[in-house]
Amino acid sequence: MRAAHRSKGFIRSANLNGSRWNSTASTARVVRPLTSILIANRGEIALRVGRTAAEYGIRTTTIYTNPDAHSQHALSSPFAVNLGDASAYLDGDRIIEAAKQHGCQGIHPGYGFLSENSVFAKKCADAGITFIGPPYKAIEAMGSKSESKNIMNAAGVPCIPGYHGNNQDPEYLKAEAAKIGYPVLLKAVKGGGGKGMRIVKTPEVFLEQLASAKSEAKNSFGDEVMLVEKYITTPRHIEVQVFADKHGNCVALGERDCSIQRRHQKILEESPAPHLKEEIRQDLWEKARAAALAVGYEGAGTVEFIFDNETGQFFFMEMNTRLQVEHPVTEMVTGEDLVRWQLIVAEGGMLPTSQAEVERNIAKHGHAIEARIYAENPDKNFVPDSGKLIHVRTPKATADVRIDGGFVMGDEVSSHYDPMISKLIVRGPTREAALQKLRAALEEYEVAGPITNIEFLKRCCVSPAFVAGDVETGYIDKHRDELFARAETQPEVLSQAALGLLLQQAKALKVDSIFASAGAAVGFSSAYQERAYHLTETSADGKGDPIVSTVKVRQTAPEDFTVTIKDQIFTGVKSSIDPLTNIITTYYPHTRLETTFIQDEERLSLFQQGKLYRLQLTVPKWAEKALGIKDVANSVLTPMPCKILRVEVQEGDQVKRDQPLIVIESMKMETVIRSPQDGIIEKVVHKAGDICKANTPLVEFAEQEQTQ
Repeated sequence: MRAAHRSKGFIRSANLNGSRWNSTASTARVVRPLTSILIANRGEIALRVGRTAAEYGIRTTTIYTNPDAHSQHALSSPFAVNLGDASAYLDGDRIIEAAKQHGCQGIHPGYGFLSENSVFAKKCADAGITFIGPPYKAIEAMGSKSESKNIMNAAGVPCIPGYHGNNQDPEYLKAEAAKIGYPVLLKAVKGGGGKGMRIVKTPEVFLEQLASAKSEAKNSFGDEVMLVEKYITTPRHIEVQVFADKHGNCVALGERDCSIQRRHQKILEESPAPHLKEEIRQDLWEKARAAALAVGYEGAGTVEFIFDNETGQFFFMEMNTRLQVEHPVTEMVTGEDLVRWQLIVAEGGMLPTSQAEVERNIAKHGHAIEARIYAENPDKNFVPDSGKLIHVRTPKATADVRIDGGFVMGDEVSSHYDPMISKLIVRGPTREAALQKLRAALEEYEVAGPITNIEFLKRCCVSPAFVAGDVETGYIDKHRDELFARAETQPEVLSQAALGLLLQQAKALKVDSIFASAGAAVGFSSAYQERAYHLTETSADGKGDPIVSTVKVRQTAPEDFTVTIKDQIFTGVKSSIDPLTNIITTYYPHTRLETTFIQDEERLSLFQQGKLYRLQLTVPKWAEKALGIKDVANSVLTPMPCKILRVEVQEGDQVKRDQPLIVIESMKMETVIRSPQDGIIEKVVHKAGDICKANTPLVEFAEQEQTQ
């Protein structure tokens, strides 16, 4: 008997009239079996799609750009096409041509890029290539936020009050906002992922926020048309995963709560949504199916709703006509592979599972939560970061702990693309059990190089209101003091850092003591001496002065030390470092500590007892002039690698605190750099169009004495 793949009552076999898919409940009718597909995306989603395709014997072709030439997705297939410059993932014609050249019958767009581009979907169809997604007309209908709301109103799906018309005159939109009542939400009609979106709280800033939203939308989507909606002050973001086939069948695979967001983008998602009454849950599912059927939908889609915590009402927000970033949450609570479902539907098959079966599966699979691991700095308004991943250690994957990643140690997080490193998904029989697994897994996750949001996610997961399930989209701002609280660094952390520096230097010189080597070179009579390290805590949010600590280490034997930090003295310390794992094991008189020590030039990352400590090895102030180090205290620096979009000030201008100085763009996000103080602009360093690295001066202020 031929070997078969069995999963949830489905059999994969070559002896099914050309179909790979068969249901024990009904016979799948296949229009066109897919044997080779091109994955028109990058990163973890490209790898994710490739895994399912490989499982079912489908050959994959991947695409990449020059910055991604050595990325994991580019290396995942022997069939790979270099599209060229960084923006080429949007070159639909080139991608279709690559699919033809490699004999691909279908194109899977993943999410982002061309996944919701109706023109691209139509071009695929015209070229005889199966677009593994919904029909282009459905994308077209739901891609316009204004048109989609008209369709939803006709289908009986409740929509939030707002203006969705064609008049885009700024003063007219401002008048409509006044009719709706502040606060209002500006949204790009073609938008997504939080781009081209602004919350406007007062009429005084409406025009400024409108201009910024339109500019960002134009750069991201090529369309600056905006709509204005009532902004609900205590909203939750609840979305329903729907799936439809070519035969009129449509199911809802549960809902996801995605309320924990920053910059209008999600960072924590979970299913089922906490504290949702069953009758409201069922109504959400019903309205989501109605939304999909109203546009003749096919494939995977997500119907997104705003849920008002105060009234219990919900309103249609938009429909994402693609697979979502957070789809693994749904896979964990249903036990289904949604990419496999996409392939079934693309081939013309019927949905594998009925609504009743879906609900039974959800009832027995418990609760799932996803945390997005980003290269970004929460302390600086979550600005993206980039750079080489010099150290990565992930939690152990199990049936209940899943990691969808696009990077490994040594890879580069590019400034050209979204900074998501991976997704961590956990499951438990209850929400409490899932949260406990998430906390434990995050404590095992170690990333050094770019700054990440892992420590912030840890604080979210123990935040009392989040633990209680009291969530809303404004959660981070509401709990800012708690979520951004800075714990005092314990002396043992600073001690481990200094010991790590000393042991690393000795390891590099292949000696037992860095001092023994230096002593021999300069004729010291004593083999062991004292060394002082000046360590600065770099995790501060910039509102206070950096904390500099001087740590003195005296080595008394190859593995024996005395460590002094201010008034704290550790004597009889025994310490060693494993050259393979970079783990420092230290025996203090009162405890044993194991610390992963990672050094990247002057930057130090220490992972100790489930926490990350970031330190900087600094030069004392008294030595800076002697070494010719320039003082940048009066400069405003770039928070990330970026492109200068606009310069809002000139040399000699008197500016006020929070006044816009420079507008930058990084990873398709537009950011306004505002003045940190009142003062006079002495120098504007860069002009519009310049490309800058992180921590590059943008403007320089005159010395305070000159401005007074």
